[in-house]
Amino acid sequence: PMILEVARTDIRSSRLVDRSTQELAPGHVRLAIERFALTANNVSYATAGDLLGYWDFFPTESGWGRVPAMSIVTVEESTHPEVQPGRRLFGFTPMAGEVVLEVEPHANGFRDVGEHRSAHANTYVGFTDVEHIAAFEEDTADQYLLLHGLFMTSFLIDDFLSENGDFGAAQTLVTSASSKTSIALAHLHRLRGRPSVGLTSRRNKAFVEGLELYADVLIYDDIEDLDSSVATSLVDMAGNGTVRSRVHEHFADRLAYSGLVGATHWDESDGGVGSLAGPAPAFFFAPSQIDRRNAEWGPDETQRRIAAAFGEFVSDSSRWLKVEHRRGPLQAQAAWGEGVEGAAAPNIGIVVSMA
Repeated sequence: PMILEVARTDIRSSRLVDRSTQELAPGHVRLAIERFALTANNVSYATAGDLLGYWDFFPTESGWGRVPAMSIVTVEESTHPEVQPGRRLFGFTPMAGEVVLEVEPHANGFRDVGEHRSAHANTYVGFTDVEHIAAFEEDTADQYLLLHGLFMTSFLIDDFLSENGDFGAAQTLVTSASSKTSIALAHLHRLRGRPSVGLTSRRNKAFVEGLELYADVLIYDDIEDLDSSVATSLVDMAGNGTVRSRVHEHFADRLAYSGLVGATHWDESDGGVGSLAGPAPAFFFAPSQIDRRNAEWGPDETQRRIAAAFGEFVSDSSRWLKVEHRRGPLQAQAAWGEGVEGAAAPNIGIVVSMA
């Protein structure tokens, strides 16, 4: 089976490797990977691979990494007595045609319990039977793959800001406004009557304005045109240090919160670090917020709320999202290259099948 690997020191460089099918040790499963989503999130996983341990998910040869992707899989073979072949699940896999994992059953699915995964949050190691996912519908399976993981992040950011009274800010400034995570956040903000201002490139401005989700849309050149007297929260999806530092400098003590979420501008992430005016940027770690909500609301209620909100977002996304399928290893590798270069149009969602 073919696996797409990425050079850890230069994510523009990738290779396809063919690994011979391995015998299953006891307690293992062979998962056929039906399809996976390839979004800016995957690029963020690669850029933060060392910092946040994403390279540890699926270890390989030194210098190379297997980027985690949201996938739909089928159990093809199993040596675990409680896991039967034929089950169809959703979870993180490498960008590949199949994967072999050591597993342990848990509610509505199983967990990857390989020794190298022990340090990771449940969110990242669990596989859930699709029939037990409230938000999963067969006719929108591609949208589920493309949008659900990032929607969860947006839901939890929106929830976190709301719970904290938006830190007293009157608006939320969102970088990389054309990214799907940003669009989901703007959608959720709009539902609770919360204005968000989108920052985007000149190339994507018309698209972002056409979404009619943001109260205002500006290009990065025009940050200084914003009214600096308005108390503002920053949700930084781009990870561009220069942009972040300009926002901090412009709003200074009127910046109520500065949250780092993604790195769509991964290749420009080094500028403008060091001491910034206003609050210190804080990394938003979605699993911590969901653990809090699971403890407070209970996991079922948390999932019910997310599923209801996600259903609305998928319906709304039909206005702008176009799903494109890529098939075969070479198309998968080309799609990775497009993702790294930010070449895909913002209204496109890429779903890949290695087969």
